[in-house]
Order: sequence, then structure tokens, then C-alpha cells
Amino acid sequence: MNLFISSSSSSSSKPNFTLFTASQNPNNKNPSKHPFKVPYNTTRHPPSLSLAQCSSHQTTQVLVESPSDARPTKEFDAGVQEEEKALVVRRPVKEVSVDGSGEVGVNSTAFIDDILYEFAKKFPIFEPERVEFSAREKPLTVNLDLALYKAKNLTRNYRYLEAQEILEKCINCWPEDGRPYVALGKILGKQSKAAEARAVYAQGCEATQGENAFIWQCWAVLENKIGNIRKARELFDAATLVDKKHIAAWHGWAVLELKQGNIKKARHLLAKGLKFCGGNEYIYQTLALLEARADRYEQARNLFRQATKCNAKSCASWLSWAQMEMQQKNNLAARKLFERAVQASPKNRFAWHVWGVFEANRRNFNKARKLLKIGHALNPRDPVLLQSLGLLEYKYSTANIARSLFRKASLIDPRHQPVWIAWGWMEWKEGNLSTAREFYQRALAIDTTTESAARCLQAWGVLEQRVGNLSAARRLFRSSLNINSQSYVTWMTLAQLEEDQGNSVRAEEIRNQYFQQRIEVVDDASWVMGFMDIINPALDSIKRLFNLQQNSFKEPSRYNPGVNENVTAEESVSPSFGSYAGNDLESVNGFDLDKFIREKLSLDPEKLDVYLAVPSLSRRIVSPRRIFRSSNKKAATLLPQTNI
Repeated sequence: MNLFISSSSSSSSKPNFTLFTASQNPNNKNPSKHPFKVPYNTTRHPPSLSLAQCSSHQTTQVLVESPSDARPTKEFDAGVQEEEKALVVRRPVKEVSVDGSGEVGVNSTAFIDDILYEFAKKFPIFEPERVEFSAREKPLTVNLDLALYKAKNLTRNYRYLEAQEILEKCINCWPEDGRPYVALGKILGKQSKAAEARAVYAQGCEATQGENAFIWQCWAVLENKIGNIRKARELFDAATLVDKKHIAAWHGWAVLELKQGNIKKARHLLAKGLKFCGGNEYIYQTLALLEARADRYEQARNLFRQATKCNAKSCASWLSWAQMEMQQKNNLAARKLFERAVQASPKNRFAWHVWGVFEANRRNFNKARKLLKIGHALNPRDPVLLQSLGLLEYKYSTANIARSLFRKASLIDPRHQPVWIAWGWMEWKEGNLSTAREFYQRALAIDTTTESAARCLQAWGVLEQRVGNLSAARRLFRSSLNINSQSYVTWMTLAQLEEDQGNSVRAEEIRNQYFQQRIEVVDDASWVMGFMDIINPALDSIKRLFNLQQNSFKEPSRYNPGVNENVTAEESVSPSFGSYAGNDLESVNGFDLDKFIREKLSLDPEKLDVYLAVPSLSRRIVSPRRIFRSSNKKAATLLPQTNI
């Protein structure tokens, strides 16, 4: 007996497979009265799909009596249109053997139905795959590139909220791309929103399935910045596991270990970076600074040469080399290197700033002021250049000009701590103690965990010590040491305060405590053994690398008002423009500064004050609105009690 299954025009909400063994042929004497029904999961079929019942006689008649060239019947013609709309399921014709008892044999279609039922449970063969977004709805990738570029420009202009909105839209449209997460995390980090930045990085790692090394590396930098050293190590390790050729992760991890005093570990990480990533100027630069700190200056110079050979446009390498020569009092060589730095990157704000500070320390006031003004004309949204220029004007000019520059810098970036610290120091020296306290409070309101906050607390402590508030001064010094326990000047100033009060025993305890807790940095001079022949080069700014040397207490001048720890307590909170020994020789390589900025930068050397836009001296300078309302409480009561 043959079986044929056709699609019916009438649909059923609960379709099933029914197998008929009975024949309508009256000649058949043993009809079977027990049909077999195979249940089927209706959720995998469209509601319009149904299977019609047909007898073996009808089936045989269709298969045998209808010739191949016969036309379809009218009933069949009527159901063609319905079949085109519905999904038609055709089953192969199988012969069914039924014994006298009515049981189905091995060749029964029930066996096939069972197989198809199990197969249908595993694969949704009757449901088409649905796509949520079509190609026309999702924006092109070029729109992502344009949006990232726009957000980058907004960030440079300190328009963080607008950039953040754009990046959030990018994340919603392209969640699998890691670049928006990195950019948004950096913006939040610049605003001291560490928790939000951490959440963005975690979201990015989840969206990219942990395969984006840039997100891991930026997250590690964030944790390192806020002091989570252990977490930062884990994240740097994750970045290097994802991508062994990610040079920023190797170098950032090495710098972390350098700051923790693990010199051998740092060298090992730098060597791995060279092994997997090849030549890189930043690794050469870091190794050169290590050699300079170990008083191996010839090796350092060789490494700096390798760095500049790898990338002659690397402004950081030229500046680091110039700073090393500056510390060695090779002023002529340092000046030549500064010239090479600005030629390599004419608009680099750090090059003009460091060169300007160098000339100020050489007492070349006019040239230093010109260099800082050039840097400001090229980078009008950078508060650091205005801060250094304000300190320079206060030392060699008038306090009113300095106030106008500090005010402009604070309006450009109200969250830049060193500007408020420098302004507060100047007001203290001018005798405006309440204004100085206000600015110190404003600096601490921004962030109380940074090195700038430690310097602010130390400077404020010196102020309170000078006016006789000794209890407040002690608390301020202790709070500063809670942030930066390696500050030699803060320890010695606190010890001197106790000794001046007749507590010589307590003063000696403080000195001993400093020497017991300081980080000992031990370097192996034999490490150079042949490594100079195989190194090939790496990524951090130059502002703190020279500060790794514990015997040199000179603070970097890039983001602070010139704190210098090898001088007295009062001088340590003031800008340092001291002179260097040696001959003050001018450059002999024919570098013409005025011609360079006129041709390369389209700046008029005679109109730099116009770019600066300094307010008139007759105009009264109004200080920014107070963030702490006036109170009769002492300023030091705002700080927590410490256990040092």
C-alpha cells in the first residue's frame, strides 16, 4: 500500500500527522480500524501548515491512474494559490506493511515520522532566521571614524560632555568596536571619574569578549593612577596575553614596576617588549633614563641615539635627552636638543614648555617668556603654559600680570590642580593668607589622591607653620605623607617643626621613620652585558621618569609650580628658576627662532602678546567664586586625622 501526503488549503492550529491504513476499496476484506497518530510540536510550524487526510485508494489512484502528461484537476487548481502562500511539506511515498492484527511493520512511515520529529526538535527547519537590523539601518563604519575624530577634537578643547555624548552613541551603534570605550574611558579619567571609567572599560571588555588589548591597557593605566597596583598588574598581564605585540602594555607595566622600585622586573618587561614588538623609541628612551639614573651617561646617550634613529620625529626622546644634558649642566648640548625637539614637533606644547623653563633657570627671562608665549599661541587651551608663564611674570615682573595669567588658566581648565596651587602660593607670598587658603582648598576639592594634592598639603602646612598654627601644620604634613610617603622634604620639614618646638626625640623618630619606610632602588650595573647590541625600542610621558632616582629630590616642572626638594621648606613650595653652573653659550648651529616660527608656524614674533590676550593692568582682577563658604573654623579642620 502506498501513502501520499498533500497540503490542504484549510489550516489547523494544532496540526498532526495521521497515518491511515484503512482502504475505502470495498474489495478489501480486512480493513484496519486503528489509525496511528504521530504528535508534532506545533511551535515549530506556522499556523497555516496542515496535513490533509487521504486514503490509500486515493493515493494509489493519483500515482497509478494519472499519466505524467495529465492536467491537474479543478480542485488541485484551486489549491495552487494557497500552496504558494503556505509552506508545503512533501513526504516521500513509502509502502506500509500491515499484518492481520493491524500492527505496522518495519517499513511503516511511523518510524520515519519519529525520526523527523527528533530531527525537528534539534533544528528549527521550518522557521526562517530573523535579522533585527538590515544593512540599510546600520550606519557605515566610516561614520564611526568620523565620530571618533570629532570626539577627539572636542576632547582637545575640553568639551568633555559633547564628546561623551558622541562616544556613547558610537558604543550603541558599534558595540563590538573597542575604540569608543577607550576614548570614553580616557575622558572620564581626565575628569577624575574613576568609577565611571572603570565601568566603561569593563563594559568594553565584555562587549569585545576580552580580545581588545587596548581596553585592558587603558584600564590598567587607570588603576595604576588611582593606586591599585595589584589590579593594574593583572590588567597589564591580561593585555599582554591578548596581544604580545602590544608595546604600550609592556612599557606601561615596566614603568609601573620602576615606580615601585622593581628595577630588574622592569628591565625584564622592557626586554620582552623588544623581543615581541621590535624597535621602538619609547623603550630606548626608558632604558636610557635608567642608565642616566645609574650614572652611566655614555650608555644613556647611545640609547637616546637609538631612539632618535628609530623615529627622528619623536619629540619625547629629544626632550628626555635634553633634560639629561641639562642635569649634567651641559647647557649648550641641552639647548641644541631642545631646538631639535621643536623642529621634530613644532606644535608640541611640552617642547616649548620645557625649553622655556630651561631658559628661565638660565635667567634668560626674555627668551623664556617668548618660548612660553609661542607655546601658548600654538596651544591656547593648555593651562600648564599659562601657569609657568604666570610664575615667571611674578618673579621678574608684577603680581597683577601673574594673577591675570592664573585666572585665565583656571578658566581654561578649572580642574587643573597645579594652577590653583601656584596661584595660592603667590597669594601667600603677597600676604593674602585667606585667598591662599581658598585656592588650596579648591585644589584639594578636585582630588585628594594625586601627587599634586600631596604638594598642596605640604605647601599649606608650611603656610600654617609660618603663621603659628602648629597643630594644623602637623595635620597637613601628615595628610601629605599619607598620599606620598616618599617625599623627603615633607618628612624633614615635619622633623624640623618638632625640633623647633623642643621635641628633639620626636624629630629623630620622624627622620628614622623616613629612612625605614623609603623604597630602596637597587640597580645592577652588570645588566648592560651585551644588551646594548640586541635592544631595539617604547610609552609614557617624560614628566616623572627622572623622578625615579631617590637621591635626586628635584620635582619635575611640567605639572607643578616648581617644587624643589633639595632646598629649604619654604623654597620647596615656590617656583624654582635657579641658575645652572657652566657657560651660558648660545646655539651655534644657526637656528633662528623668529624665522622658524614665521615660516613653519605662521606666527609673528612681534605680536605674541596679541595671541596671549593678557587683560589690562588697570582692570581689576576678580578671583573665581569661592567653593567653600567663609567659616570661622580653621582651614586645617577640613582634613582627616592621620596616624603617622
